[in-house]
Amino acid sequence: MRNLVRATAVALLCLAGCGRIANHPLVVVAKEEVAKNPRVVELLGEPVTLSPTVTGRANETDGIAAMQFEIRGAKGSGIVIVEGKKLGPDWGVTLLDVRPADGGQHLHLAADLNERTGTDTPKFDPAAAANQPSTPSAPPPGDIEITLPPGAPGQ
Repeated sequence: MRNLVRATAVALLCLAGCGRIANHPLVVVAKEEVAKNPRVVELLGEPVTLSPTVTGRANETDGIAAMQFEIRGAKGSGIVIVEGKKLGPDWGVTLLDVRPADGGQHLHLAADLNERTGTDTPKFDPAAAANQPSTPSAPPPGDIEITLPPGAPGQ
């Protein structure tokens, strides 16, 4: 009886821990993107189903997280990898990939996510004027003399 109680307690602790990581903001965002992304549907087929089991870790102190969960469609299955960084109170996705089980081409979805949700990274504008320093820089130093030892380097 004691072993049954212990096994039940361990199972409940695992489920509680797995539940917290399954509800992590990065996992929520990743599941939403993967479920809506047409490239995922094209690769794996409809319907796309996502496993409720999430593995990995999220460190609130360091602000770094890496998690994964399984995905399945009518044409195949794979693993979703999501990684992120915490900036202030918010988590941002740095990597979102679908890796097919058959070893096929990975889908990199971070750019798709940024396009769909917007991003605070400024877009590159080649026509924009270069930023000029607000104060003039100091003139370069006068002549500099560098004395090298005789012989080839390393001798």
